[in-house]
Amino acid sequence: MLFKINTLSQLFLLVLILLNCTSQRKKDAADFFLKGNQALNQKNYAEALRLYDEAIAKNADFSDAYLNKGITLLKLGRTNDAHEILSEAIRIDPTLVQANLVRAEASLNLGRLNDAKADLEQIEKEYKDSTRFHLVKGNLLDAQGNSSQAIPEYDRALQLSKTNIEAYVNRGAVYYRMGSYTEARLDFETAVALDPAQPQALNNLGLIASRNHQWQQAIAYFDQVLSRDPSEPYSLNNKGYALLQSGKPEEAKVLIERSLEKLPENGYALRNLGMYYQQKGSTQEALKSFNKAIDIAEPVELLYGLAGQAYHAQKNMAEACRIWKQGVVLKDSLAIAEAGKYCR
Repeated sequence: MLFKINTLSQLFLLVLILLNCTSQRKKDAADFFLKGNQALNQKNYAEALRLYDEAIAKNADFSDAYLNKGITLLKLGRTNDAHEILSEAIRIDPTLVQANLVRAEASLNLGRLNDAKADLEQIEKEYKDSTRFHLVKGNLLDAQGNSSQAIPEYDRALQLSKTNIEAYVNRGAVYYRMGSYTEARLDFETAVALDPAQPQALNNLGLIASRNHQWQQAIAYFDQVLSRDPSEPYSLNNKGYALLQSGKPEEAKVLIERSLEKLPENGYALRNLGMYYQQKGSTQEALKSFNKAIDIAEPVELLYGLAGQAYHAQKNMAEACRIWKQGVVLKDSLAIAEAGKYCR
């Protein structure tokens, strides 16, 4: 008897082979994913990114790999790329609500406040007891200009986790801007107690010391940041300001200029450079720096008052009063005082 090859048997065998191949690829993808998670936990972000890409190459529908790749890209500062990858994770698995939470953070960093709000509203029910959710919601409310509403969200985040360092730092920053310096200092000190190297908290404690004219204490805080990251632009500039106030203008100038190399659009650093030139009697150079800071159009304490003083030194009272009156509108305390004295 002759036997013919059964076509159905052949097809069944082909399906088994394909299933085995698919199963192996998924197993390989899972292995790369787990290794990627290990690299992410070790803050080896470049390696984590490579491993997640390997996982996705093996399994193009691996939504968790897209999610963790998005988290890694955020850590690397590649926010636009992170947003795109997180959107892909959500497309693959719309129930992956953690991706919505991380995408909300990415949207917030990109200034896409409405997108962040939409993601948070979509997952609020699932995340009502998540410290991270309330932290991000607080950050969103603060970015929207609703600082007083942000504080209860940070409070809730801290009720859910007493070790949420970001919530302490961000609530402290809101308190600082509101002029509640005692509460701000307590939050920053708590953050530093949890993480002695926390740069934002140390920097902000230095700012509070500066407000109290405790210049050496302020410099000590800034030095703690700079000992770990000598090019950190905010602490460079803030230390420069403290040195200006301590009678060390040349040391101050070096730090302020290093800060501006890293962040040329830092209005506070431009103001401080202007203060250096003002102290040296170089009024025209001071005005160049002050006007650059004004052009950035971001709030900078004392800027309009100092710029008006520079015009006053040139005996240009019309321009001095013009700039001081702008400062009055912006609640610049020095401008208010000078306008009251000279601009009747």
